[in-house]
Order: sequence, then structure tokens, then C-alpha cells
Amino acid sequence: MPDRDPTHLVRDAEAADVPAIVALYADDPLGREREEAVDPLPAPYWHAFEAIRADPRHRLVVLDDGEVAATLQLSFVPHLVRRGAERAQVEAVRVASHRRGEGLARALLEWAVDAARERGCGLVQLTTDATRPDAHGVYEALGFRPTHVGMKLLLDPFED
Repeated sequence: MPDRDPTHLVRDAEAADVPAIVALYADDPLGREREEAVDPLPAPYWHAFEAIRADPRHRLVVLDDGEVAATLQLSFVPHLVRRGAERAQVEAVRVASHRRGEGLARALLEWAVDAARERGCGLVQLTTDATRPDAHGVYEALGFRPTHVGMKLLLDPFED
């Protein structure tokens, strides 16, 4: 990794990045069974990308240092709790398997926290799969705390 701050390499995803992002999702024990990193990509990926890009409350970003090495989605959620403060929701943090251990997830999350702070959010929250203890360590080192229990109701057979 170059000596520059990797948070400076974070940018909004472009259409040309979508295949690489989906490949990051698929290059993961949880994503292997549910993602389709094929060429051409199935239409639902493109529809989702266009919806994210069109909505100012959502940002799909990549850390690009010559390759799409990591990604996350940052969503801003209006809320009545906490005196009406907007909250930032971090989802789908992925780092290329051959790049793990370089601090890229940390850089992405630092960028996301800074973006939330600049927007005036009252908190940043994220969900993480219970089977990812390495990721939990990264999040906790940044100050995230496991304060809630997440629950899911699967509506799609491809979800975990």
C-alpha cells in the first residue's frame, strides 16, 4: 500500500465498478452461494446500482488504489429518535480476499464515520454477521460497540 492515506482513495462507485463490486461480494464465504459474479451481470444488480446512485440518501463507495480493493454502502436514515437526528447505516463492507489485513476496511470505515459526521448524523451503525469475528475486531477497534441484537426474516432464498 502506498504511503498515502487510504481514505483519500475512497470514491463513489461508477457503473464500470459494478462487476468488481459484485465480485467482492461473491469472494466471501457468505456471498459465494447468493451472488452471481458472471458476465454479463444479471439485471437486478444494475437496477440496484441505478437506484442507489439516484438516491441522495445512499452512497456506494469503493476504495480504489489501482483496483477496486474494497467497498461499502453508506445510507442516511431520517429518524425521530435522538431528537430527530439522522443516522448513518453502514452495509456490505467487503475487502478483496488478497488484500485483507492491509487496513482497507478500517480506512473505509473511517471515511464513512467522517462522512456521517460532516452530514450531522447523530450516530453511525452497522450490522455484521455473527460468523465474522475478525471484522468485529476491526469495528470494535474503531469504537463500534455491540449494543443491540440484530434479527432477520428471510424473504429471499438467496439471503443469509
